[in-house]
Amino acid sequence: MSKRMIIIGATSGIGEHLARHAVNKGYTVGGTGRRIDRLKELREELGNQFYYAEMDVTHFSESRSTLHSLIEQMGGMDIIVLNAGISNHPASSIIAMEQKVIDVNISGFVQLFGEAFLYFRKQGHGQLVGMSSIAGLFGSSRAAPYSASKAFISTYMQAYRQRCNKLKADITVTDVKPGFVKSEMIEGKKGLFWVAETEKAVRQILKDIEKKKSYSYITRRWRLIAWFIKLIPNWVIDRI
Repeated sequence: MSKRMIIIGATSGIGEHLARHAVNKGYTVGGTGRRIDRLKELREELGNQFYYAEMDVTHFSESRSTLHSLIEQMGGMDIIVLNAGISNHPASSIIAMEQKVIDVNISGFVQLFGEAFLYFRKQGHGQLVGMSSIAGLFGSSRAAPYSASKAFISTYMQAYRQRCNKLKADITVTDVKPGFVKSEMIEGKKGLFWVAETEKAVRQILKDIEKKKSYSYITRRWRLIAWFIKLIPNWVIDRI
């Protein structure tokens, strides 16, 4: 039987391309997102191996219910990819915008991560994949809530990886740390470098998921940047 993967946030960018690539490799895939028209288009393209459900991760109770409904439709879940996230959001104030980023990237993530963890514990196996970012390695004055939310995701997953090890649970926790990848999130932004083609990025992501890696740097060379950032003194970063 093919492996069953659910992608939270599959309407564009990495999530959409990962859904397409996984189905082409024989996975049964479920995709969620707010833009139901995009999901319907993917269903038409990918056929019966792709399931979908409308979901706004900030509607916590509904999101958890939708996740379980999708699992039931697919006959189970082996892998969940928590990809839903935003870098900014139109709002009446900076505070309101930053709160929205936190609601989606942190609160929405925690709700579904916890629900999937409980499901995998009961099932006896599974893989939790969270989409953090190289941006989570340091604070950014231009994107404070985004970089902070990605740092939270990495630390949160590290703690759950420890929990799984202590429980001797057959649950893999994979932290995907992309650099710049072509998507709607980076459209119009200037001064970006090492921008990866989305298809190349998702090929590497799926390969690392299949290898059950704890950490996945996308693309590979961003591992060097991560290593370099860790060597920079905080007083230098504070003045960037």
